[in-house]
Amino acid sequence: MNPTAALISDTATLAAFCERHASTEFVTVDTEFMRETTFWAKLCLVQVAGPDEAVCIDPLAPGIDLAPLYKLFANEKVLKVFHAARQDLEIFLHEGGALPKPVFDTQVAAMVCGFGDQVGYETLVAKLADAKLDKSQRFTDWSRRPLSDRQVEYALSDVTHLRKAYTSLQKRLEKTSRASWLVEEMAILTTEKTYRIEPQDAWRRIKARTRSGRMLAVLRELASWREETARSLDWPRQRVAKDDALLELAAHAPTSIEDLKRSRLAKQLASDRFANAVIAAAQKGAATSEADWPDVPDFDPASQGPRAVVELLRLLLKIKCEHNNVAPRLIATSEDIDAIAQNDAADVPAMHGWRRELFGEDALKLKHGKLAVALSDGGKKIEIFPR
Repeated sequence: MNPTAALISDTATLAAFCERHASTEFVTVDTEFMRETTFWAKLCLVQVAGPDEAVCIDPLAPGIDLAPLYKLFANEKVLKVFHAARQDLEIFLHEGGALPKPVFDTQVAAMVCGFGDQVGYETLVAKLADAKLDKSQRFTDWSRRPLSDRQVEYALSDVTHLRKAYTSLQKRLEKTSRASWLVEEMAILTTEKTYRIEPQDAWRRIKARTRSGRMLAVLRELASWREETARSLDWPRQRVAKDDALLELAAHAPTSIEDLKRSRLAKQLASDRFANAVIAAAQKGAATSEADWPDVPDFDPASQGPRAVVELLRLLLKIKCEHNNVAPRLIATSEDIDAIAQNDAADVPAMHGWRRELFGEDALKLKHGKLAVALSDGGKKIEIFPR
């Protein structure tokens, strides 16, 4: 194959490719983008492969219109297969105005099928496609033109081997009757709410280990200011202000530029460019009435649940995941375990849907002494039984 021949840089060729694949069962998709210095990712390359053809599409080519590609993405008769899809989907939502549907994420499918937590594409391809990837171009600058044959060949490998990984995982899901588990996860991935963060909700992405409603109210306004500022300047959020800086300001609610200058982590916000807006946001949060404070989490994020309960729940999670051959991280995080240990009604993924059936219900039984864990077979096995 001549890699350069697989590089599409005009609308007519793109439209013809997309038309050829309008009735195919699935296409595999990947992207190359740059995001180190901007808020919005800069889309530099899109790789798409059907069963017998793979191409790289150059979104930076002069005059190219990606409308045919977005039409293919909107075709619900064609499954779009990604690996670790979230960032790719966010880019397509921003660039094209809609999410591709339907979607199959091989990383999530691999977790459901027992390949471990957040398995990488290289590892998955080695196991399912018996292929070794050339990762020498991993840190290349994809915004520079022209692209070399080696760059294009590298990029194509991200979708050609994905075909084999997808078909193998699909068979495993059917064999284990776990396809419905994946459907739940893909429903989240293909919901615009997953990607559209309102400025007033941006504070939820910051790990604030506090139960102070007043501090959270200040943090909400500061995080909202940072979100709007980062978007307008097209800067990464952390370039505007780091999370730790916002948390420090939320705890003290500065009232003057001198307060900002005395800050250990946020003194750079005392500049003429940001100071007044930061102070205004902090004071707006501090003046928020208690009735309008953000809801304090129903468990204390600053501490673990009872240590013995946490350890038992972790052991139960390990046993359940080993028995069902599924990645623990897909079922429950450490934060989920702490939340369940502190509160039976914790609103965490582990207590909903198939996760609750697999782990959550038994977690509550174990917590309340209705389930026991014991060694058997001379200590070689760990078993769970009702009490």
